[in-house]
Amino acid sequence: MLALAGGPLLNEPTAPAREHDEASVPSFAATFRVWLQIGLTSFGGPAGQIAMMHKVLVEQKRWLDESTYLLALNFCTLLPGPEAMQLATYAGWRLHGVRGGLAAGLLFVAPGAALILVLAALYEVYGNLPIVTAVFTGVKVAVLAIVLEALIKIARRALKGRAQWLMAAASFVAIFVFKVPFPLIVLGAGLIGYWRSDPAVESAPTPLTKAAAVPLSSTLWTAGIWLGIWIMPLLALAAIFGLDNVLTKIAVFFSKLAVVTFGGAYAVLAYMAQDVVGTYGWLKPGEMLDGLGLAETTPGPLILVTEFVGFLAAARHGGGPALLYGLLGALVTLWATFVPCFLYIFAGAPYVEWLKSAPKLKSALAAITAAVVGVILNLSLWFALHVIFQKRIEMGAGPFHLEVPDIANLDLAALSLAALAAFLLFVRHAGIAATLTISALASLLLSIVR
Repeated sequence: MLALAGGPLLNEPTAPAREHDEASVPSFAATFRVWLQIGLTSFGGPAGQIAMMHKVLVEQKRWLDESTYLLALNFCTLLPGPEAMQLATYAGWRLHGVRGGLAAGLLFVAPGAALILVLAALYEVYGNLPIVTAVFTGVKVAVLAIVLEALIKIARRALKGRAQWLMAAASFVAIFVFKVPFPLIVLGAGLIGYWRSDPAVESAPTPLTKAAAVPLSSTLWTAGIWLGIWIMPLLALAAIFGLDNVLTKIAVFFSKLAVVTFGGAYAVLAYMAQDVVGTYGWLKPGEMLDGLGLAETTPGPLILVTEFVGFLAAARHGGGPALLYGLLGALVTLWATFVPCFLYIFAGAPYVEWLKSAPKLKSALAAITAAVVGVILNLSLWFALHVIFQKRIEMGAGPFHLEVPDIANLDLAALSLAALAAFLLFVRHAGIAATLTISALASLLLSIVR
């Protein structure tokens, strides 16, 4: 109840924090309708979602001014997890406190989560039908092109100098050759970036920000409440089902993921591809691509691909009715993935203005983003190996470990479809939905001809 009641103990926005005219503050009902509209139409990944929210919140409704929106966006990019959903949560919090943040965040996620749940169930039941297999073959190769496009966009934004290029290269070698876990790469990059920050910038005088007026006790209290909301149900789950049950393993895995996944959904995929397929054996490599394809074509954050993974993992390894366990797995995944986002926003939102005087954090984030470029490059190669080649060759000695293509098992059909998807994205500049649809139909037609 404390977490929902509002007041200073929960870092509610104070009057000075709302720089816009109080008369312009919309009613909660009005914002609820807008958050629902955004949740139903938020296609296109984080870039499109952030642009859409800017158009609605800044240009059309004028509920936030330009500087506030951009500063909040910078804050959300510092956090692990889906920045677009966290940005919506912050905007809701700024307008109506905790209840506004909850409404904005939940409505941003709920429509897409409901669709992914239905699609994951259909995939589990009907995924082996030839027509379904053919359609998802087209989806897989289209997703490969989409990930490559995302890699190029992120690299252009993140790699501004020699240090960033070296960080990206080092992270790629670490994960591709030495199989270093993704969380360690993020931690190492952040520490290096923090340590290498420009002393001149760090020592430059900055004005006192509004964050200094927020009592530390209030922040700790808010963080403690939301940490309990996040962790206690998962501990109860472990007590009921046992530590070896797949639901408990899902809770632990996605809770870890919620803490370390800087860099957006594609960084999440890199982490999941390493563990969900290789370590746990919950999904096959191609199924990861299927899940991302579904997330790309439904509203909401791309990180909802985690729900697809949680559903299939629990349905297949739960030891009970597949659809029931799949539902439980999806719910556990959603809880472990998104509740931490509310913790980060409600505890940290009052400190957004403080970012103006935190160059070391900006330097750490820049290093992490550069490292994520290398991780996504590894993801692209991993996907290409498993989509375009029917077999791979394992090579390794000591700490070295490489997976290389078996040229004799090149899948010419998949290569042709991948070329089609690349043409649509890079030459015709088609949208993601159009690329996925055309690739799926082309694959279906090819399977009928063959």
